[in-house]
Order: sequence, then structure tokens, then C-alpha cells
Amino acid sequence: MEKNRQIQTDNWKTFWQLIRSTDPPKWILFLAVALSLIETAVGLIVPWFTKSLVDQISESALKPSIILILAASFIVQTITSGFSYYFLTYIGEYVVAAIRKKLWNQVLLLPVPFFDNHESGETMSRITQDTNTVKMLITQHFVTFLTGFISVGGAVCILLIIDWKMTLMMVTAVPVSLLILWPLGQKMYKISKATQDEMAFFSAHLGRVLSDIRLVKAYSAEKEEQKNGEQGIHHLFQFGLKEARIQSVISPFMTFVMMLVLVLLIGYGGIRVASGTLSSGSLVAIIIYMVQIVVPFSQMAVFFTSFQKAMGATERIQSILSFEKEPIGRLPAVQNYDQDIHFRHVSFSYKKGEPVLKQVTLTIPSGKTTAIVGPSGGGKTTLFALLERFYTPDEGKILLGKTNIEEFHLHSWRRNISYVSQESPMMSGTIRDNICYGLNRDVSDQEIIHAAKLANAAEFIDRLPKGYWTEVGERGIKLSGGQRQRIAIARALIRNPKILLLDEATSNLDSSSEVLVQKALQRLMEGRTTIVIAHRLSTVIDADQMVVLEKGVITGIGTHRELLQTHPLYRELAEQQLQTSSEKS
Repeated sequence: MEKNRQIQTDNWKTFWQLIRSTDPPKWILFLAVALSLIETAVGLIVPWFTKSLVDQISESALKPSIILILAASFIVQTITSGFSYYFLTYIGEYVVAAIRKKLWNQVLLLPVPFFDNHESGETMSRITQDTNTVKMLITQHFVTFLTGFISVGGAVCILLIIDWKMTLMMVTAVPVSLLILWPLGQKMYKISKATQDEMAFFSAHLGRVLSDIRLVKAYSAEKEEQKNGEQGIHHLFQFGLKEARIQSVISPFMTFVMMLVLVLLIGYGGIRVASGTLSSGSLVAIIIYMVQIVVPFSQMAVFFTSFQKAMGATERIQSILSFEKEPIGRLPAVQNYDQDIHFRHVSFSYKKGEPVLKQVTLTIPSGKTTAIVGPSGGGKTTLFALLERFYTPDEGKILLGKTNIEEFHLHSWRRNISYVSQESPMMSGTIRDNICYGLNRDVSDQEIIHAAKLANAAEFIDRLPKGYWTEVGERGIKLSGGQRQRIAIARALIRNPKILLLDEATSNLDSSSEVLVQKALQRLMEGRTTIVIAHRLSTVIDADQMVVLEKGVITGIGTHRELLQTHPLYRELAEQQLQTSSEKS
């Protein structure tokens, strides 16, 4: 019990800290609460004057002032209720927008390993669904709980003045109800937490399937994915039923308590009125006050249920906010890129005990082209990922000149690196958007057209009906592989990078597209430090330096001619590939 109480206290502190961190406009919050309190206060006055109204009617001595006061009370209550609802909704929307903004800014700055371990759909669920749960608590239940608490307290005080015996009859129902509702709230918290986890998993599955729908259809995997989706839906259904079972106890129980107390009050009050110890107006007032106690009490029960849900959501939101962001680096910017890049005894593993790179030592000369060759799975792409600072080496360091690249400002470092891969990733939007993607400045049409011409992309773009304003579709699906590659090269060219990373940028192209892309790449590589991952040696035999990487270990460094003479594996690869190429030609 003590442990559960501590968990509740910690959850409440976490929730409150999250709300305070959004810095909601205090004057609007104050105004909303003040209006809600006025509404509550007026609601407490109404039964008192209703008592006088009934007594006066029974005595045939009705005063117009009573009717005017009641009418004014209803008008004030209606106006304050409308404004308080709007302001509370504003606060709720403001808070959830601020939390979503914090989450979005946090997610964008998280390191790549976070995304390796968390599916995008799961993260999306945190930003959308969990924040919405918090909003519902604030806008619909939080102030209702506060005003309900005041309403109950005020009604009980007034009822004690009217008739303390009947008041005690109502008040005794409260602790009994709490004893039953409290453990149900604990159970609701656990179910809500599990439901949100399942919803995040289901969202992740949907995102994964929909983003690769062509793969699903190409391999006739609809039935398999249908089964997986239905399984997720069934799990959500089961959690929904668990929640419904708890609600099916809470709601009828509250109705039962309210009706029982109401029947007892009317019966006992009727006897008191008949005996003359209680006026008719007092009985009417007591019944109205009883409703003003029971209804807020019911709302409080709903609040606790929603609060448990929001605690689970808050826990997940805070788990993302607690992740460390990418290390930025202490130096303001890279001053000189005309220096060699050095890998010094670099080791790295994605999983502990499974090294991908082992004590790699390598110098990449400035302004020259270095080709990385070797069998698949040797760690070539991992070298690129380390150079882009997506990951940090487990051992060793990477230097630009004499400075560790981790000391440079992260964004400055990446702004001067362009990466062209065989997949050519595209963002949904226009061709123009994709060419100037990520540039933190206004880009002129002339710059975009010039980059497209250098990338051999201008010709096919000009043939399109909308030219540079053509929508590329999700992940560039409306363009061919060669077109995507040339746009990717134009995107790299317009950045004017100092370091160029090419990951077999022509491997998936037909011969005509390959020629155009190869020419564009030659223009892109001029005067830049270029590192090329090559599976086909024919594309890199003129490189200034060739590096053979096998199972995470460098086994050879030299020119094409030198490695042919000294490296058995390279000689074998060269004989196989170059001989095959000559036979095809």
C-alpha cells in the first residue's frame, strides 16, 4: 500500500512538472478558474433562494425580488460557464501544443540509436495520442474536479445549516464509495498503461505496413499482414473490454448510491415535512444540494479514472523527453576542411559483443578520392555512419587534421557533408523542395536550375508538366531510380559540400541512367574529399586510394595497380568483375 501511495505521489509530481514546463498563460488560467468558481458559487446560491421561493409559494406570499435574483443567478451562471469552458479549452490546447512541440523538437534531436530501437509509429503515438490524453484531463476533468470539490464543500456547509441530520445521511455515503473506487482506480492505471503500449505498437505496425505497401503487394503478403493487424486490433479490443468492466462497476455504483440517498432523503424528509419539523422549501433545497454533491462526486470518480490514464501517458512522454540528445560539440564551427581525415584505432558494435569494426586505422587524404571495397557486411556503411556522427565509436577516434570531429559543432559538421546513397531518399513534396532540402537559407531559382543542370537532371525536369513544382510522391515513388539519383546529386551539389560520401550511387540504375549519373558524380567529386563505397570495381579503379575492408578489419590499402599485385582477395574480385565487364562489352 505504501509503495502504491509513493507511486501515485511520484506520478502526480511528474504530471505537474510536465504541465508547468509548458508555461501556460497564467492570466487566462486565473480567469478560467475564477469564472468556474463564480459559476460554482452561483450554483450554491440558487438552491437557497429556491428554498425561499417554495416556502413563499406555500404561504402565498411570493416576492418579485426572489424571482429576479434567481433569474440573475441563472444568467450569470450561463455566461460564466460559457467563458470558463472556452478559456479552459484554450489552456488545454495550449498545453498540449507546447508538449507536442517539446516532444517534436526532442525527437528531431535524438541520436540515431534511438530510432534503431523505437519504431516510428510508436514515437508518433507518443506525440499524438498520449498528449491528447493529457489534454482531455486538463480541458474536461481537471477544473471540473476543482470546482466539484468546492461545490461539495459549500453544499455540505449550507446543508449543515439547513438540517444537520439529513446532511450526515448523505456524507456517510462518501467514504464508503471511496473505499470501493480507489482500488478500481489503481487497476484502471495499469490497464490504461498497457492499452497505450498496445496502441503504440499497433500504430508502429500500421506505419511500417503502409510505408512499404508495394512490398506487401509484390509478395502477396496481404493475408499475413491482415492477420497481424487483426491480432493488434483484437488486443486493443480486449483492453477496451477490461476498461469497460471497471467502468461498468463505477458508473452503476455511483448511480445506485445517488438514487439510494435520494430515496432515503425524500422518505425521511417527507416525514419531517408532515410532522412540521422541516419546511417544504428546505426539503427541496436539500434535494437540489444533494444533486450538487452527488454529480460532482461522480465527476470526481471520472476524473480519477482519466487521471490514471494521463499518468500512463505522462510517463511515456517523460521517457522520450529524458533521452539524451545528440552531442553538439564545443567548437563553434569547422574552420578548415582542407585537412586529412584520420581513423585512429576505431572499433564499433551495434550490439555488445558483436563488433562491426575492429581497430580500424586509416587516413583519407584531403581533396582526393578514396574507395572502400570488400565483401558485404564488412562495415563499409558503418564507416560512413561514424563519419556523419550518427554513432560514437566504442574505441578510438576520428580526426580532421588534429581535432576530434566530435568537438566540432554537429550541425556545422554535417552541413559540409553530402551523402548520396543507392536508395536516393526523397521527402514528400516537390522536386524543388527536395533539391534545396535542409538548406537554412533562401535558394534562388537560378541556383536550383544550375544544380539540376550539373546533375544532368534539368532535361527530364523541364519535360514534366509542372517542372520543378512536380510532386514526387511518398519517398519519390513517382520518379524513376535514375531520376531520384540525379535529384539527390543536385541536392548534394547545391550544398557545395567539403566532404562527399557516395554509397554505390549507380548500382541500381540501367546503363543509360548510369552514364548520366556517373557524369554528374564526376562534376560533384571535383576538388572535394570523396569517399566511395564500391561493390563494382569498374566504377572506382581510378580512385587515388583503395581500401579493402573485410569483416571490420582493413586488410589492404593502395592504388588499383598496387592491390592487384599485393592483395589476393582484391585480385580475385578484380579478375571476376573486370573480366565479366569486358565480356559484356
